[in-house]
Amino acid sequence: MSNKNVIPAHLALFGANLIYGLNYILAKDVMPNFVGPSGFIFLRVGGALLLFWLFASLFRTGEKVDKKDFPRLIICALFGVAGNQLLFFEGLNITTPINASIIMVSNPILVLIMASIILKNAIKPKKVLGIGLGITGAVLLILFRSRGGELTFSSETAFGDLLVFLNAACFGIYLVLVKPLMEKYKPITVVKWAFLFGFLFVIPFGFGQFTEINWSEMPTKIYLEILYVVVGTTFLAYLFNNFALKRVQPTVVSIYIYSQPLIASVFSLLLGKDEITWIKILSAILIFFGVYLVSRPDVRKT
Repeated sequence: MSNKNVIPAHLALFGANLIYGLNYILAKDVMPNFVGPSGFIFLRVGGALLLFWLFASLFRTGEKVDKKDFPRLIICALFGVAGNQLLFFEGLNITTPINASIIMVSNPILVLIMASIILKNAIKPKKVLGIGLGITGAVLLILFRSRGGELTFSSETAFGDLLVFLNAACFGIYLVLVKPLMEKYKPITVVKWAFLFGFLFVIPFGFGQFTEINWSEMPTKIYLEILYVVVGTTFLAYLFNNFALKRVQPTVVSIYIYSQPLIASVFSLLLGKDEITWIKILSAILIFFGVYLVSRPDVRKT
């Protein structure tokens, strides 16, 4: 694929992870004080579902989906919409944010393995090296940004740690399984159906907590943060990621996860809540070089 086609994909991936990086700062107050974790997933998946179908209707992007592709869409919805979100937020309630951040860096490794099994993609040494550099940079950044926190993999956090790892596995499966659909259909077509089926999976888990939300006592700040999560972290980020998946391999999409703690650090610096250190500079270099190695196309021998 030409560089002209790949550049928009990288811009979309940067945009999605910029949204995710901001999410750590802007949306951390919502749970569990105002909305339970499953109720929050019900809210964000349901809200994004309406936005996806409205977007498809307004811009007349609808296209017919072959009946034989619906089973794959349903599986993608189970792993990529319902499973990964429910597991992550339930896990985050039990474990610590630092533990969750460290465990999530396993996602690109899982994607690399699954892509080799399901899509028959070869595991290239440069991709392994790139993922290794990205992991090193992300872990350094997470640990040194969280000096006041604790990295404690213990029996108290074990179940939460397991749920977060299963979330990473679910999203890895989604990125690999959805790739053939992205090559066949428009991104909005795939994501609107995935969220429709995903919402059906979420209803039994989240509807009860959703009905318990006390909207009248919710501050304006929390309303705005919920709006950001629904429109930004869910609607736009999924749209950007799926747009990119149509143009690059799942491993390229997954390695951008390493940019999230870096983006969060940059915004913390801009807000005066953090300072520049040599660890942050080293981490940034490792992450950027890791992304470059994984996303660099293979040179074909002639």
